Amino acid sequence: MAKQTSKEPGRFSQVIDVFKRTIRVDKSALWYMLAGFIVPVALSLVAAFTTAGNNVLSWILDLLLGFTIGVLLAMILLGRRAEKAAYKSLEGKPGAVGAILRAPLKRAFRGSEEPVAVNPRTMAAVYRIVGAPGIVLIGEGNRVEAQQLLEAERRRASKAAANVPIHAIWVTNDANSTPLPKVVKTLNKMKRKLNRNEIRAVHSRLSSLTNAMPIPKGIDPRKIRASHR
Repeated sequence: MAKQTSKEPGRFSQVIDVFKRTIRVDKSALWYMLAGFIVPVALSLVAAFTTAGNNVLSWILDLLLGFTIGVLLAMILLGRRAEKAAYKSLEGKPGAVGAILRAPLKRAFRGSEEPVAVNPRTMAAVYRIVGAPGIVLIGEGNRVEAQQLLEAERRRASKAAANVPIHAIWVTNDANSTPLPKVVKTLNKMKRKLNRNEIRAVHSRLSSLTNAMPIPKGIDPRKIRASHR
C-alpha cells in the first residue's frame, strides 16, 4: 500500500491564501498594495529618464531597484492589512481574545489562549495571564456575565498571590471596553511590577488553582498573528 505524504504549501501559495482572505474582509487592501508597488516603480522610471540617458545598464538597475522596492512595500502593506482584517473578522466572536494570546507576547507574559472561566450560556469568558505588570484578567463577551466571572477569578487570584497587582481588561464590545486590536498594546503599556523570577512563581501558583477550560468553538486562532509592537 502506497504511503500518503502531505506536502506543505509553498511561500507563494501562502501569500496568495493570505491575500484572498484579506481581500474578502478588506476590499481596499488591493488598492493599497497596488499603490505600494506602482509608486516605487514610477519613481525608478523617473530616475532612469533623468539620469540614465542611453546607458542600458543604468536603466536595468533603476527598474530592478524600483521593482524590488515595490514588491517589498506591497508585501509589507499586505501584512498590515491582513492583520487588521484578521482582527476585524474575530471581533465579537467567542475565543477572539484567546486567538491573540496564542501568539507570544512581550515582557515575558505567561498564560494560555484558553479561558480560565466560561459561562456556557452566554459564552462570556475570562482569560488570565501573568507578566511584568502582575496578573492580568481579560473579560470577553457580555459585560455583565464577564464581570461576574472576572470578579470571582480576581478573588481567587488575590488569595493565591497576595500583594500581586491585578489588572482587568474588558473586551466586551461596549463603550468602555478595549477594542480587540488594542489589547496587546494595552498590555505592553502597563507598568512593570514583577521580575522574571516573580512572574514564573506567580504563574506556577495560579496554574495550580484549576485546569484550563477549553477555548470556545467558532474560530480558528491559527489564522491570526498579532502585532506586539
